[in-house]
Amino acid sequence: MTTKRLQGRIALVTGASRGIGRAVAKRFADEGAHLVLVSRTTAALEELDDEILQATGESATLVPADLSDFEVIDHIGASLFERFGRLDILVGNAGLLTTLTPMAQVKPNDWDRVIALNLTANYRLLRSMDPLLRQSDAGRAIFVSSTVTQGTWPYWGAYVVSKAGLETMVTTYASENMKTSVNANILNPGPTRTGMRPVAYPGEDPETVKPPEEVTGAFVDLAEASCQLNGEIIQVESQTTK
Repeated sequence: MTTKRLQGRIALVTGASRGIGRAVAKRFADEGAHLVLVSRTTAALEELDDEILQATGESATLVPADLSDFEVIDHIGASLFERFGRLDILVGNAGLLTTLTPMAQVKPNDWDRVIALNLTANYRLLRSMDPLLRQSDAGRAIFVSSTVTQGTWPYWGAYVVSKAGLETMVTTYASENMKTSVNANILNPGPTRTGMRPVAYPGEDPETVKPPEEVTGAFVDLAEASCQLNGEIIQVESQTTK
């Protein structure tokens, strides 16, 4: 019998109820991981858990939460420590894109929401989960970025800033862990059929864009204990934005 690539690993996935997060959760479960799934939508989490249970015979740990409430993240970390004592894989996937507009016209509330979820929440995740990742024999942190960090992307405003900041944060964290068992990397999935994409490309035929299931292999590669990459920005595709 072939050993599953993530057998026995504990993996936390944010933004798990739809899109890339949902696809990654199902793939990780198929590879033998125990999933801790975080999303604001309880019903969608329960539906995903039913699918995982049917496919694998194992239930996930469900965490309905709004990551913009930063104190909730600390509670999640404390709960994981009490239950598992460690975390093997962290996938920071939850993200937000608001209406495209010139930088000087970005509404302050939109700016605050995007920076809070795309950047600050991921900092709080690292801060809270770092002790748990260090308890793993091979802690692996994976954060989802975008092609907007490359070149110039007019009208993408806070989203560009948040993803550029995320990449700098993760590569800094990775450099600080070069002599530890914790690795951190960034994955740019390229154009992917998600609920976020129509905000930027409202007239696009979704069938012309790859489904999120096609990028899950890259997440597994970075999540494996044998993966030695650290501080890398891995691009699945780079023709356009996520």
